[in-house]
Amino acid sequence: MDSIEFFQVFIIIIILIMTLFYIYFRSLTSTSSSAAAAADTDIPHLQEKYDVFISFRGEDTRDTFTSHLHAALRRKNIETYIDNRLEKGDDIRPTLVEAIEKSKIALVIFSKDYASSTWCLKELVHILGCKKSHGQIVIPIFYRIDPSDVRKQQGTYALKKRFKGSRDEVANWKAALEEAANIYGFHDSSKTRTEADFVEKVVQDVLTKLNHESSNDLRGLVGIESKIEKIESLLCLDSPGVCCMGIWGMGGIGKTTLVEAVFHRHSSKFEAYCFLANVREKSEQTGGLNQLLNELVREILKDKDINIGTLSIGPTSIRDRLMRTKALIVLDDVNASNQLEVLVGDHDRFHDGSRIIITARDKGVLEQKVDNDKIYKVEGLRSDEALQLFHSHALRNKSPTKDYNKFSRKVIDYSKGIPLALKVMGSLFLGCKRKQEWKDQMNKLKRFPSEEINKVLRVSYDGLEENEKEIFLDIACFHKGNNSNYVKVLLDSHGFCGEIGIKVLIDRSLISISKRKSIEMHDLVQEMGRAIAREQCIEEPGKRSRLFSAKDVYQVLTNNQIAATVRAISFNCSKIEKRNLNHANFEKMCQLRWLHVWHSKFSKKFTLMVSLDLPNSLSYLHWHKYPSKSLPSKFSPVNLVELHLPSSQVGAQLWTKDQTPLNLKWISLRECEHLTEVPDLSQSVKIKHIDLFGCERLVEIPSYFQHLGNLTYLNLGGCKNLKNLPEMPCSLEFLNLSRTSIEELPSSVWSHKKISHLDIRYCEHLTSLPSNTCKLKLSSLSLVSLQLH
Repeated sequence: MDSIEFFQVFIIIIILIMTLFYIYFRSLTSTSSSAAAAADTDIPHLQEKYDVFISFRGEDTRDTFTSHLHAALRRKNIETYIDNRLEKGDDIRPTLVEAIEKSKIALVIFSKDYASSTWCLKELVHILGCKKSHGQIVIPIFYRIDPSDVRKQQGTYALKKRFKGSRDEVANWKAALEEAANIYGFHDSSKTRTEADFVEKVVQDVLTKLNHESSNDLRGLVGIESKIEKIESLLCLDSPGVCCMGIWGMGGIGKTTLVEAVFHRHSSKFEAYCFLANVREKSEQTGGLNQLLNELVREILKDKDINIGTLSIGPTSIRDRLMRTKALIVLDDVNASNQLEVLVGDHDRFHDGSRIIITARDKGVLEQKVDNDKIYKVEGLRSDEALQLFHSHALRNKSPTKDYNKFSRKVIDYSKGIPLALKVMGSLFLGCKRKQEWKDQMNKLKRFPSEEINKVLRVSYDGLEENEKEIFLDIACFHKGNNSNYVKVLLDSHGFCGEIGIKVLIDRSLISISKRKSIEMHDLVQEMGRAIAREQCIEEPGKRSRLFSAKDVYQVLTNNQIAATVRAISFNCSKIEKRNLNHANFEKMCQLRWLHVWHSKFSKKFTLMVSLDLPNSLSYLHWHKYPSKSLPSKFSPVNLVELHLPSSQVGAQLWTKDQTPLNLKWISLRECEHLTEVPDLSQSVKIKHIDLFGCERLVEIPSYFQHLGNLTYLNLGGCKNLKNLPEMPCSLEFLNLSRTSIEELPSSVWSHKKISHLDIRYCEHLTSLPSNTCKLKLSSLSLVSLQLH
């Protein structure tokens, strides 16, 4: 070989080597890229693509049983893989292998000549391999053959007579046939049922298994299982008749998530089913309610050509078909009675056994179609469940540090178990690593609540009538935690319908009433309400109707802002003690009807003011530690209904003769240490409630008290220098004289029949009771404390 030929051979060898290296590295790159892609998208090796894979012998059942089964599965919207191509060769195609691996359930139809096909036997081996490797569900169907023939490989399943394949391969086929035959499945018997019945039974079993798999996959749905069980018990799924139930709760509490889980778990038990989402939103669109009705009827009757042009159910033929169809219906997020009238109507519209589930924020809407004992209220998550959900979003289930655990508890307290709030806040705190970052994010959230949360919560507010909107804002700004009955009285006095309004807010899940009768409101709902109040004028607080921030009140008072629109104020005076507020001119607030000034619990200071002016429009004044001895001289209390000045500097001359509060019904001067005489109430004939508890310098009660014919409540407890008590009015129901120095009780106390609460504990100077004591029926008193010295 000369040098030229040698060089040519050398070049060819180099090219071959380079080509081999190129192919090798390309294969590595392809493999790593695939792995990286799978990691990025978090896709498992065997991602399920189909619900059902059907393995069958084409020549036996393709045009008969298998075609009927496939059609029935498709009618139920079950994603089914079926190989309609003729079997060629001995090896099953890669696409068929992939279809088997990506199916949740494998239906194996053992027909007469199934075992005569190596293709079918290899499918069976691969199916059972998937059952072992990742838990694929296998359902054998014995179509017109005896299961024992499959198990024992006899008759047409006697493999020895048919194949000359390798001994190992035949052994695998035999083992697969025996294993499959021992799995619980379906055995067709033409003597006991029709083929249609047989197909229906198989389809129902497939649906049950699919729904069970779906309902078991509740990843991320913390604390939902017990709620599902409660709803299932209310649905009475095995009972006859048509049952309608409601799911009620505030926005973001998880109603839709809950009803979706119930729907997917039980829809297979019905002939038809329909989930109408966002009913409120869709019905508000042009023609929306009519479109919803059409969607409902089309889904139930499986007829896409139906077009009902009115808000009635349409022709008699459609009514009759509905009445023959057992259906599961969900109406999600309903907010008006007309939606239920159109979509549900009377229960006799549907077939016996049908079930209707309605979700709403307004309990009142549900009560128009649902019995009260069929309404389920969705509560927030328990503390441990809330913590789990928050961590899953904030930490992506990483183990929290000790510091983060403490911080998480604050978030849990703030969210009060609302899943939406926990998810949103978890996402907001994702990535925060230092303590200061957590604190900053929390403070920001309190000042500027999440738009996503607010958007959901505000839907309930926007749907209120004007009376309920005003009551909601008053509660959010001022009355959270107060006694509900007392708040109703306050609202009524301000021109609102308190009783009706509070009931509506309860039904809309915006407030609740505790066992102690106090009004409760979720922190997020309260912040949403306060944000609405601020939105009336962001830059100029004086143009808002309600002020509840000391900073805003200070700005209005010191900057001489126009404040003619302000109707109610409540603020913590302690927060402006360090500021210069010599002159508090509320007088320019000509519509101000409600003023509540309070101090922090441990504040002992009085806010010093050189001058104080109040508007004549006030009907309610509550000033804790009121700094003056009397009301402003220019103030006319003609509209004043309630006056609360606890722990104040006031004296006996609280007002002049020209300032008589003619409409006053309630006065509280509790623990006013300078009060030696009761302010003149002789002209306040409407007075019902007088609280002088703890006024230790008070020495007597005026004799005109006996003429206050509307007085029902008198609290003199702790007035330790009070020695004498005049006759009492017949209207009195509550009298507290505990820890006073009274020496005797007037006979009127014992003779009046209306009195139901009398407290004379620790009255050390009271040595005897009136002679007419026996005339009093002691059983009529709810509390009689007779602790004589």
